[in-house]
Order: sequence, then C-alpha cells, then structure tokens
Amino acid sequence: MYDIVIVGGGPAGLSAAIYGRRANKSVLILEKNAFGGQIVYSPKVENYPGFESIGGSELADTFVSQALAQGADVEVENVIGIRLGEGGVKLVDTEDGNCYEAKAVILANGAKHRRLGLDREEDFIGEGISFCAVCDGAFYKNKTVALIGGGNSALQEAILLSEACKQVIVVQNLDYLTGEKRLQELLAKRLNVEVLTGTVVKRIEGDSEFRGITVERVADGTERRIDADGMFIAIGLEPENQAFGSLAKLDERGYFASGEDCLTDTAGVFVAGDCRGKAIRQVATAVSDGAVAALAACRYLDE
Repeated sequence: MYDIVIVGGGPAGLSAAIYGRRANKSVLILEKNAFGGQIVYSPKVENYPGFESIGGSELADTFVSQALAQGADVEVENVIGIRLGEGGVKLVDTEDGNCYEAKAVILANGAKHRRLGLDREEDFIGEGISFCAVCDGAFYKNKTVALIGGGNSALQEAILLSEACKQVIVVQNLDYLTGEKRLQELLAKRLNVEVLTGTVVKRIEGDSEFRGITVERVADGTERRIDADGMFIAIGLEPENQAFGSLAKLDERGYFASGEDCLTDTAGVFVAGDCRGKAIRQVATAVSDGAVAALAACRYLDE
C-alpha cells in the first residue's frame, strides 16, 4: 500500500510527488501517456522561473528526474476508476487490470486541448501547431499564423498574436464570433488581422514541415489555401474527469469543483492542476497546485 497515489504525471502530479516524498511519504505516480503533460508540446518555455529558455520536453524531464531522485515510483498505466475500501483505503483500478491501494489519492489528470480531428494533426503539434500564444507566440514574430476559434480565449489569443505577428488569420466555423463584444472591437482595430467566419479547416498543408492550411467556406464549399508559418488552436479544453465524478464534485464544464485548497468532498482525495476549475492554466500554477495538494494530503495522513 502507498501513502499517496497520484493520477497524472504532468507538472502538478510531479510537483505533488516531490513534496510528498520530501515529507517521507511513499508515492506512486500513474501516467497513461507521456510524463510532463501538455508542456511537452511546447518547443520552448520562457515563462517558468529558473530557466531563461528551455524546451517543454526538457523541462518535463527535469520534473521527472527530480521526482525519481526523491524516490517516487512511476508506472505507465491508465486509471479507469477509484473505489473506496475499508478503513478509508482507496483502490485505484487501471486499464491493465491492476489495482493499487493508497491511503490518499491526488487527481492531477490534467485536461487536453480539443483537436480539430485533421489528418497528421498530432504530427505537427509543437512543430507548427500550438495551443498557447503566451507560451509560443514569440516564436512567430513577423510571421503569418492562423488562429482557429471564435470564443473569448481565441480572441484573446488572436489579439496577443497580432502584437508580434505579421498577419493573423482567424478561422471560425460559425457565421459569427462568440467572444465578448469588447474583444471583437479590439480585434477589429488590428489591421494585420483577417477574420473568416462560417469557415472550417479541411486539411494541413506541408509534408515534413508545416506550410499552412486549406479552409472551406461552409455556405458554398469554396476552398482557400492559407500559407502560414504556424497554427494556433483555441477551441477549448477537455477535462477527463468523468471516471472520478463520484469522488470529487464536477462543475458544469466537467472540471473538478475545488478551490485553491485543492480539497474534495471525499476525505483523502485531492485534486491539482488543469483538471481543477481555475482561471489560469500555466506550468507555474500547476506546480503550485501540486504542492498545495501534496501538503494537504500529508496533513490528512498525519492526522
């Protein structure tokens, strides 16, 4: 039996593991994909303290190395459910049929960016396709980018990109933008921004290197090729929390309805990172959540 089992090996989960081990608790991290979470898709990270500039995957490697050096155990497994056993024990079930026992669980399973569902889309993530203008916008200074989406987040991303890019082409599938009027007005003042409504992305152009996209106007099927150096996708995030809804309350969007204390209604179950309902989702805030959740778990175990 472990003191703490952490579901998710992103910055929040790895931070929680480091704090848990420093409190001399036995810790197991279960991650279904690549350790590091969404940050591994960023070619460079320049907003995390301690590194002037570092690749996302390299930063993730430093997190993993530190957690392992502290003595955390790791397994690549997909957690499909958590049951409550006798005496407050948590039974963590995985897709491979394994069951891990824990006194406390930290859910740090993150949230994934919604995809467009295009051929070769995954191949270009981090190599022409990005999700965060704050993280990656500077790499497209004086270049042309496409921004997919029309909500508040998309418009904010487009405005930010317009400050550095030569041209920003916004592609929205609906016939109108859904973001706030104030954001639409700000965007309309940017002379280097073109907005295409009622338009969908049909395919990605380029073989080994991203060269742009071809879009289609929904009303008449007219296609247009857009030569671009990069594409930012801003059509929302998808939390994958449904399997744990009986342990931790979900909000209307499917995120864990937990505050900055990272607590849930179930004793011994904590949440951290992008899976939690929050205003800011950055590496720094995920790491902060991991520390808060781990310290709360340690207090629970000690008491």
